[in-house]
Amino acid sequence: MESTSTVLRELRGAQKSSKGVSLYSRYVNRPAGRLLAAGAYRVGLTPNQVTLVSAAFTFSALAAVALAEPSWWLGAAVYAALAVGFAFDSADGQLARLTGRGGPDGEWLDHVVDCAKMILVHTAVLVSFYRFAELPSDEWLLLPLGFLFTAVLTFCAGLLREQLGKAAARTASTSGGGATAPVSRVRAVALLPADYGVFCLVFLLLGAPGAFRAGYALFAAVHALFLVAFLAKWFRELKALRAG
Repeated sequence: MESTSTVLRELRGAQKSSKGVSLYSRYVNRPAGRLLAAGAYRVGLTPNQVTLVSAAFTFSALAAVALAEPSWWLGAAVYAALAVGFAFDSADGQLARLTGRGGPDGEWLDHVVDCAKMILVHTAVLVSFYRFAELPSDEWLLLPLGFLFTAVLTFCAGLLREQLGKAAARTASTSGGGATAPVSRVRAVALLPADYGVFCLVFLLLGAPGAFRAGYALFAAVHALFLVAFLAKWFRELKALRAG
């Protein structure tokens, strides 16, 4: 079997484009996922098994948010499990590209887990608010529902944009379409607040309920603004594809 250093070198050469990726994903999550993918390769895990490992870390953390009383130690444990789960979420795709064992089933499973994660993270916060928090008013219970709506709509609209654009992208490639735009560092910085890995940091504040609510509300507002911007951008892009 290849050495770990050789596997890591091959994984670095099989990375997806960094276009549209935040600095966290580019410099933290993907490198962490690369290490996990190398380890998974060494022990013989399949990409789908790595996806299930990611789900186990993530769903265990979210169950803890919903079932355990908030505290500093819980926040640290939840953040660590979510961060590891997110890194494994990157590792499954990297392992698939390395081994050539990716396929529609793996892509489907990955998206199912991602969708479940989007729903459960805000559902867990809602349950925690209801069970443990001394909220200033009951209207605060609407915050996780609003964040859930924003997250799911962003996920579904982005996935549809990707799928609807694939055929047009293949046509452009066949006919000698234009060169790929360079990766923008400014965009990579601007996308940080919308990155799931950055959002997970808010759970470190579970030991201070007021600070957690404020941080969670801030992320909700930022994600809502990003949703509006993304929807307008994706609509323009799809309209331009039709015109082309």
